[in-house]
Amino acid sequence: MKDVYKELKPPERILLGPGPSNVNPRVYKAMMTPVIGYLDSELLRIMDEVVEMLRKVFKTKNSITFPLSGTGTAGMETALCNVIEPEDEVLVCIKGYFGARIKDIVERLGGKPIIIEVPWGEIIPPEKVEKMLKEKKIKLVAIVHAETSTGVLQPLKEISNIVKKTDALLLVDTVASLGGTSIETDELGIDIVYSATQKCLSGPPGLAPITFSKKAIEIIRKRKNNISSFYLDINLLEKYWFGEKRKYHHTISMSLIYALHEALQIVLEEGLEKRFERHRRNAEALRSGLKAMGLKLIAKEGYQAPMITAVAIPDGVSDKQIRARLLKEYGIEIGGGLGEFSGKIWRIGLMGESSTQKNVLLVISALEKLLSEAGYKVKPGTGVSAVSAYYQS
Repeated sequence: MKDVYKELKPPERILLGPGPSNVNPRVYKAMMTPVIGYLDSELLRIMDEVVEMLRKVFKTKNSITFPLSGTGTAGMETALCNVIEPEDEVLVCIKGYFGARIKDIVERLGGKPIIIEVPWGEIIPPEKVEKMLKEKKIKLVAIVHAETSTGVLQPLKEISNIVKKTDALLLVDTVASLGGTSIETDELGIDIVYSATQKCLSGPPGLAPITFSKKAIEIIRKRKNNISSFYLDINLLEKYWFGEKRKYHHTISMSLIYALHEALQIVLEEGLEKRFERHRRNAEALRSGLKAMGLKLIAKEGYQAPMITAVAIPDGVSDKQIRARLLKEYGIEIGGGLGEFSGKIWRIGLMGESSTQKNVLLVISALEKLLSEAGYKVKPGTGVSAVSAYYQS
């Protein structure tokens, strides 16, 4: 007899890892609205509104701004495969796990990655970018804004000013940062920016917002070779997303478009600057608690991302055991380390809906208890008191 599968009932979690973040009930409700055709006039109207709202969040007037069907890595691949041709030299700035992924994709496209690499936890020095641009014929400079593997937020202004003096394009990965801190796309002259919906925008995973400058689009139009991916070809996607006569390209997930539409409305209702301040304030409160407990932060002071905090695991404490107990006893998910930081750090995310005072107090209180029981010496209430004092101040 065939097994009868039970109804899906995944547990509710407090998502305080590097993504996804918790989703607002309004977004879930939007996803339950009817599926309609991919060229239905009502869907096209909703898509147009999503584009308008994304331009506001990206702080751009770029005409080619829309969400790709795919996760953040699809955004990364789209950004690269549309502009990179074989033998193109690409300056890849690596300060963590996702910078290394950009290098991998550049190589797969036949490009030549020129590497600037710094120890994990540090920022990319602008002077190194300037030096390399003088020595090489660089087509594209690629850099990660908020590196979730280390908790580092890369300053962009000085590097953008350097790149603007050349013919090179500037590409910025904002998968973790869009909606959690300001992305000044037009003001800084960034040519390509991509992100993902499941982090600071607090939508479900599955879409990758992206925007291209006029300069980037002109380079795409003039390329000698066909874009390697049909699915990610901006020339084809543009005909579906823009203009009076839309052309079928692929069957988009309208349920995800509904979700992003509602998530962006929530972002803009809160107000961008208020939202950024909320992320900054809660991150500072979290760090005050962690430091009071004697824990070491990975990212240097002044370069800490407001949406993700990387903290060193104390000697003698089991990474997996603490994270497993957090999940089982408190319903809290935090992230472990990636790459060279695997088993060495925890990554605590305060993104979008998950960035709340309540969650900061909860995770600090839980870590205090579990670390103490694991043999780490911490006076009860130390972290919670520090967090409370920060909010009161």
